[in-house]
Amino acid sequence: MARKSKDIFHFKEFSIRHDRCAHKVGTDGVLLGAWVDVDNTKRILDVGTGSGVIALMLAQRTPPDTHIDAIDISSADCEQAQENVGNSPWPEKVSIKNTSFQELDAEPYDLIISNPPYFIRSAKPSVEGRVRARHAEESLPPQELLRHTKRLLDPKGKLCLILPVTEAQSFIAQSQLSGMHCTRLCDFRSRSGKPVERLLIQLHLHSFETQKEELVLYDYEEVWTTDYKNLTRDFYLNR
Repeated sequence: MARKSKDIFHFKEFSIRHDRCAHKVGTDGVLLGAWVDVDNTKRILDVGTGSGVIALMLAQRTPPDTHIDAIDISSADCEQAQENVGNSPWPEKVSIKNTSFQELDAEPYDLIISNPPYFIRSAKPSVEGRVRARHAEESLPPQELLRHTKRLLDPKGKLCLILPVTEAQSFIAQSQLSGMHCTRLCDFRSRSGKPVERLLIQLHLHSFETQKEELVLYDYEEVWTTDYKNLTRDFYLNR
């Protein structure tokens, strides 16, 4: 896996500090950054970048002429993400912007990606930054995410997210009402036989047959499965 301490994750080609970020590096972000299809993407937007981990994963995975805008409403997160980008091999490829998705004015993107806030009407943490990072109604409700995706997405582009199952099913239903279509869907669970814990979602403005997948994190020996190791081996150390 990535070598980590309390404040830093070391991946194969870059490191991420997240001691000042509200939303820490975790499996969800790494999984999404490794899973998303980046073919034919020249302009990418990472919404709610936090430490910048997804943006840097996509910088590693894409050609030199791809550009990535990474936005966050937290100035502290943006400052730390900028440090991480500046210390990476791709300081000119990723631009960090302290702005909300709703206020962003930009040319259309081929890919919009987000590990979004998802808790709705649940108990909230006491730290204000954690509230904004994890609670949708405080920063980016699903309908706002969809509305501004349609505003900023190229007609042939896609939106990719990771969400818990209940929130994902609700989001897919809302996306259909807004005119977007689920074209790729991956069930993610920690172990075989366990309930699905996350859904990885790909949405397009045009309808295609949904490509369905499944990914399991651990095998029976508490070791990462071959599928998960293959998906993330360009990032995690010793893989």
